[in-house]
Amino acid sequence: MSRLRWFTAGESHGPELVAIIEGLPAGFEVREDRIRIDLARRQQGFGRGGRMKIETDTAEIVAGVRGGETLGSPIAIRIANRDFENWKGRMGAAPFDTPPEAVTRPRPGHADLAGATKYDRSDLRDILERASARETAARVALGAICRAFLEPLGVDVFAHVISIGEAAIGAVPDDLGHIKALARASEMACCDAEAEARMRQAILDTAHDKDTLGGVFEVVATGVPVGLGSHIQWDRRLDGRLAQALMSIQAIKGVELGLGFEAARRRGSDVHDPIVKGEADTMTRSSNGAGGVEGGISNGMPIVCRAAMKPIATLRRPLPSVDIVTKDVSLAAFERSDICAVPAASVVGEAMVLLTLADAMMEKLGGDSLREVRRNLDSYVARVRELGR
Repeated sequence: MSRLRWFTAGESHGPELVAIIEGLPAGFEVREDRIRIDLARRQQGFGRGGRMKIETDTAEIVAGVRGGETLGSPIAIRIANRDFENWKGRMGAAPFDTPPEAVTRPRPGHADLAGATKYDRSDLRDILERASARETAARVALGAICRAFLEPLGVDVFAHVISIGEAAIGAVPDDLGHIKALARASEMACCDAEAEARMRQAILDTAHDKDTLGGVFEVVATGVPVGLGSHIQWDRRLDGRLAQALMSIQAIKGVELGLGFEAARRRGSDVHDPIVKGEADTMTRSSNGAGGVEGGISNGMPIVCRAAMKPIATLRRPLPSVDIVTKDVSLAAFERSDICAVPAASVVGEAMVLLTLADAMMEKLGGDSLREVRRNLDSYVARVRELGR
C-alpha cells in the first residue's frame, strides 16, 4: 500500500506552481538551495526555448520543514512563475473585464482537442496551460525532497541521455559513478562527448527546419536494497510503478527496464542474470539484464530504466488542424516552444524514480522519523546478510 501522497497544482502562465507531499518521516535535512540545484538542471540543455530565459526557478518551502529539518507533516512548496506579470490579463482567477482572445486551433500531439472535448471548453488555453510540461518543475522539487530522504539511506539516483534523434551514445564507462559525473558536466546530460557533438548538430539542423526532436534517457538508481515492491498484486510491482511514473511525464511514449525490448530479440540464456556467489558467501548476479527488478521486487542490483520522449508537439512550422469554433481548415496554433527538451526530461525522470523509490522504501520499512527508518533498514539488511543473500 502506498505510503506517500503527492500532488501538484498550477498552470503554465498562472501565478505559481504548488506541490504538496505527505508521508515522509521527520528528521531529515531539506534545504531550498539543494532543491534549486535540480530545478536549474531541469532548465538546462541545448535546444531549450525562450521560456528558460524568463524563468529562473526557485522553490519556497512554506510548510512541513522547520529549522532545515522535516517535521513528518505534509511538506508544501511554491514556485513562482515570473512570466505571470505578462499574463495577468489572460490568466488571473478573477472574472475578465475583457475576455482574452481564445485559442481555437488545436495542436496535433497535444492535449488540446481531446481535453477541450472532455472538459467542454471552447478556449484551448483552459487545457494547454495545465497540460504543459511547466508542471514538471513542481515534480522536480518534490523529487529533490525525496533525494534528501533517500541519500542518508544509501540510495543515489541519476539520469543521462542515451540518444537524441538518430544521434546515440557509443560505449559507456563501466563505472556508474563516472557516467553520472560525465553526464552532470554535460549541457546535454550525455556521458559521451562525441555523441554529444552529434546531438547538438542534430538539434541545430532540426531548428533550421523549424521542427522538433525527441530522444531517449536512462535513469539509474544505486544502493536500492533487496525487497522493495511485491509480486503479490499488480499495483505493488515495483517495475510497474516505475513504468507508470515515467510514462506520466509529458511527451514520454515508451518505458523499459533493463534490457527492455531488446530482451524480446534474444534467447533466455542471453537475457536472464546468472546467480553467483558474492563476497562473504552472499548471492548476487553476474549481469543486470533485469534492470534491478525481478518478479516486481528489487533484487539489489542497480535499477535501470529508460524512457523515450517524442518530439515536442508545438512546431514553428505548424501542422494542419481544424478550428474548433469555425471548423475552418487551418494551421495549428503556435505557443513558445523548445526544439528539444530531452536533457530536461531526464531530470524529471530522476524525480519520478525518486518519488517511486521513496514510496516503496516507506512501504517496506515504515517509521515516523529518519532514525527509525534507518534502524529498520539496518535490521532488515542485517537479516538479509544472515541469510547469505
